[in-house]
Amino acid sequence: MKLNELRDNPGSRLKSKRLGRGIGSGKGKTSGKGVKGQKAREGVALNGFEGGQLPIYRRLPKRGFKNPTRVEYAPVNIGAIARAIESGKLDAAQPITEESLAKAGLVRGTRGQGVRLLATGTIAVAVNVSVSGASVAAVAAVQAAGGTVTTKNAPAVEA
Repeated sequence: MKLNELRDNPGSRLKSKRLGRGIGSGKGKTSGKGVKGQKAREGVALNGFEGGQLPIYRRLPKRGFKNPTRVEYAPVNIGAIARAIESGKLDAAQPITEESLAKAGLVRGTRGQGVRLLATGTIAVAVNVSVSGASVAAVAAVQAAGGTVTTKNAPAVEA
């Protein structure tokens, strides 16, 4: 077997419909496009065109506000950190950074915008966490366990 001998299984791919190949094919002459007019021509893009009437996307009002400078944080709960420490993915003696969270598989796709620590779950181990942001409740929970939270983007939240 060579690369140039590879073939699909018979019948695995449908043959394309051959247009304009005679009246007996059922798709001859006008190739199923009717007769004349703009839509019978090539390169027609009429999505949203309503025959000169103002299209619906222009009749309806714009809604909401999209902040172009919004920062999207990847959320990490303290309960998830506690489970990762128990399973050995994280070391409580070392500082827990965004890189170590990503290596442990707790953070996905931050797009370079950081990690925010949230307070869902409980933690009983004293840990030093360094992330981009943290909620007040998460900081209070970590400090109650004897740890510290350092935030990069925002000043450290006092509980």
